[in-house]
Amino acid sequence: MTQRGKTKHKSKGKRAKAPGRLRRIALRISIFLLLLVVLSALLLWWSLPDVEALRDKPPETTAFIELRKEQAKDAGKKFRLRWKWRPIKKISPYLRHAAVAAEDATFWSHEGVDWKAMEQVAKDSWESKSLSGRGGSTITQQVAKNLYLSPSRSPIRKLREFFIARRLESELSKERILEIYLNIAEWGNGVFGAEAAAQKWYGVSAAKLSPVQAARLAVALPNPFKRSAKRDAKWLNRKAARLLRSMRGARLISEEVLQSSYRELGIPSTASPRVSK
Repeated sequence: MTQRGKTKHKSKGKRAKAPGRLRRIALRISIFLLLLVVLSALLLWWSLPDVEALRDKPPETTAFIELRKEQAKDAGKKFRLRWKWRPIKKISPYLRHAAVAAEDATFWSHEGVDWKAMEQVAKDSWESKSLSGRGGSTITQQVAKNLYLSPSRSPIRKLREFFIARRLESELSKERILEIYLNIAEWGNGVFGAEAAAQKWYGVSAAKLSPVQAARLAVALPNPFKRSAKRDAKWLNRKAARLLRSMRGARLISEEVLQSSYRELGIPSTASPRVSK
């Protein structure tokens, strides 16, 4: 074989070996990345808070209460905390129903995460090229966020929220999760929980809230500073009316109470949902 032929043969051999070498490198990188992801997930899981104690006793504080304290301190303002824990049986059934209807209609059936809602939020965020849109978080996820996390929308924070929500669902009953939610929800400046909110805005205990009061408190949940429970705005009253119709549909209130509640809100009477006997 001539020198030229030998050189050509060696070049072909090198070209044949190159794809195999690249595949081996790619495989090693893929395995490394997979191990990194698995390790990160395990570290994240091990770093989650122990929620088992919440079965029998209320939390001593929450991440959001501590955040508001820090914000007040940074602003040189005095922070007054209004927070009184109440067992769920001492919270109006109207508020219990309204909060679920307003914030998480599938609460009693999902396992901590509403996948359909999350899919819709992801779609909306992709179309708007923004992560600022609200929605998709279940009551369980909101408990996770309010108790342990921050309002940040970072992917890591959302991932922690997801894992904590799953842990809450595995350790606590649905009724207990709802009880915690209604006791740690923010309803104004320094106002946390249904009891403090009821006393602050209506001068009654959480157990004595009327259907209209409960509906207005539930409407305020997404943003209690913009949607004050005492704010008399048509768009808020229409949302409250929808929750009242839901109460009627669940047979929590009578048709007479529904119509009187409409009048209290300044809403024209409309046909109520059919109620099975």
